[in-house]
Amino acid sequence: MKIVIVGGVAAGMSAAARARRLDESAEIVVLERGEHVSFAGCGLPYHVGGEIASAEGLLVHTPASLRAALNLDVRTRHDVVGLDAGARTVAVRTPSGEQTISYDALVLTPGAQAVRPPLPGIDSPRVRTLRSVPDAVAVRGWVEAGARRAVVLGAGFIGLEAAEQLAAAGLQVALVELAEHVLPPLEAELATLVRAELTRLGVAVHDGVAATAIEPSAGTGDVVVLSDGTRLDADLVVLSVGVRPDTAVFAAAGVVTERGAIVVDAHGATNLAHVWAAGDAVVSTDAITGVRRPVPLAGPANRAGRQVADAILRPATARPVPAAVGTAIVRVGALAAGLTGANRAALAAAGIAHHTLHLHPAQHAGWYPGATQLHLVVHFAHDGRLLGAQAVGADGVDKRLDVLATAIRAGLGVEDLIDLDLAYAPPFGAAKDPVNLAGMAAANVLDDTLRLWHADQLDTVTASALVLDVRTPAEFATGHIPGALNIPHTVLRDRLDEVRSAAAGRPVRVTCQSGVRAHIAHRVLAAAGFDSASLSGGMLTLRAALGPAAADRLVSGDVQEEVLAR
Repeated sequence: MKIVIVGGVAAGMSAAARARRLDESAEIVVLERGEHVSFAGCGLPYHVGGEIASAEGLLVHTPASLRAALNLDVRTRHDVVGLDAGARTVAVRTPSGEQTISYDALVLTPGAQAVRPPLPGIDSPRVRTLRSVPDAVAVRGWVEAGARRAVVLGAGFIGLEAAEQLAAAGLQVALVELAEHVLPPLEAELATLVRAELTRLGVAVHDGVAATAIEPSAGTGDVVVLSDGTRLDADLVVLSVGVRPDTAVFAAAGVVTERGAIVVDAHGATNLAHVWAAGDAVVSTDAITGVRRPVPLAGPANRAGRQVADAILRPATARPVPAAVGTAIVRVGALAAGLTGANRAALAAAGIAHHTLHLHPAQHAGWYPGATQLHLVVHFAHDGRLLGAQAVGADGVDKRLDVLATAIRAGLGVEDLIDLDLAYAPPFGAAKDPVNLAGMAAANVLDDTLRLWHADQLDTVTASALVLDVRTPAEFATGHIPGALNIPHTVLRDRLDEVRSAAAGRPVRVTCQSGVRAHIAHRVLAAAGFDSASLSGGMLTLRAALGPAAADRLVSGDVQEEVLAR
């Protein structure tokens, strides 16, 4: 058996290593276009900022180490430029000329290439992507040579990491994002928190605008021109506006693709006999929405490479490559932000009706030193299916997202989260973990114990309902919804007549700081016959959803001032 693998790094090297473990006699050849066949691609931004001091620290394996450990024939600077599926050969451009290499099984793991938008000046020598070790070394070299100003185009995961690292290295950093907010897959109310942290780090965020040109400056740098007229001086520009599958050679040879991504079956087989594919260049079906698209994440790529090797060498027992859940996380300064499953926009596009919960629990027991808030969003279907979750916080984000991702993969309903037996000691969690609390709140929504209203309904609510703020007078005075009546939840039972008079037959929409006290108040009001609902996530979520507009939309003042003025 001769297995030829096109492309190393994640999926390719996983397929090669697994194939060797399954078949000691197989001839396994890995053809890699670049200089490095096995490197930590996710670590590239951290070398830029010096957190990973040496580029050597990014190299996981070399051709020599792979030969010694696994008897793999790894050939770097070997670029596959043609495929003849009928003859079972690939054409390869090498430093010594073009070669033809035969195969019994071919695994295509070419990965993705950085998108380079057709901007004037995009070919400036100061513009660099972060897709390879040489990329990271080049950008690090500019930093060490005294670069003072950096512009990062694209505020996705890589763009955020690059901006954080460049700011930590002492550069003046501007981050540009075409979408309405940084980290576009994140819900807007959580992205506001990430933006605030970027600002704290000294990063100037330009969201909702596009770069239109890169012009040479009068000095030695460039000027990045934005669609709103802003001009940003740059000694270096990091381009991170997305990736696309690197599959043109194989599509030309007859491999079926969708929007450039290779179409495969459940075991990674393409439409061509004896040809499989895995990784960033492959179409994946979203586990929640059913949308077909590539998922350029290291974890799924590594696992798919292993499963393809199983399909080639042990087809009778090979497990299918699962549909993608899309779990991802990023560090931004003191915060972590992550997600799993579908977000609100994806659910809406797929026509999936759902509920959304916002919670702000502490990451461990609140009375134990070091407690910080975890900002958690959970989406679930009307039948209780868990659809997605997102979180931002200083601590505990990864743990909760991993639990929720596991729950989605296992097909658990949101109410099942109540019963998860999670590790607890005061330094690590709470007796009611945030994941348990999400299940409890969701169960309340499903059985109508809790009715919710949401931040995006603010205008409708203020026009048609009484807003009842059940925080303390001191909290109320720091900022509240115009026209709100303030009655602390601890005295609400004795003041229901005031609520009834102020509501004058209208619905009552309750808020507090995070949603906990508002839920208590909602139960009191519902028992008294009011049409009541609680603001999901309370004022914390409302402020985050409003973003900079909160300063204009919320008011401060004496607790009874507005009520008495009616």
